[in-house]
Amino acid sequence: MAGKSAAVKNGDELKYAVAQIGKSLALEAKTEVKVGRRVWGAKRSIDVVLTNPTTRTRLGIECKYQAVGGSAEEKIPSTIEDIRAWPIRGIVVIAGEGFSENMRGYLLSTGMVVDFEDLEDWLRLYFGL
Repeated sequence: MAGKSAAVKNGDELKYAVAQIGKSLALEAKTEVKVGRRVWGAKRSIDVVLTNPTTRTRLGIECKYQAVGGSAEEKIPSTIEDIRAWPIRGIVVIAGEGFSENMRGYLLSTGMVVDFEDLEDWLRLYFGL
């Protein structure tokens, strides 16, 4: 994958990079925001929450990185379900070479998943910047 996603090497770096893109757009960025509990009682947190300081519009972002083929891509559909329980709108940002072409296509088709390399443009549209 070309562009910004090549600079991200793991999930923590992806979370930091997503927050930095938000800050570069003059959005407030908080990480690991607590938001209740999951069905089985585990605490739920959102990786990154971006807020437009003028309109107070908020967006929660879960960050999923996968360097090689594996199970991370299989967990994203349940992450999308989890997002539906949030009190704010949410998306999943994906990065890494490990997502299969078919799964990447499916995820992007949901309208709730954005490739990291497309995130800045997506955020500009969402927040009206």
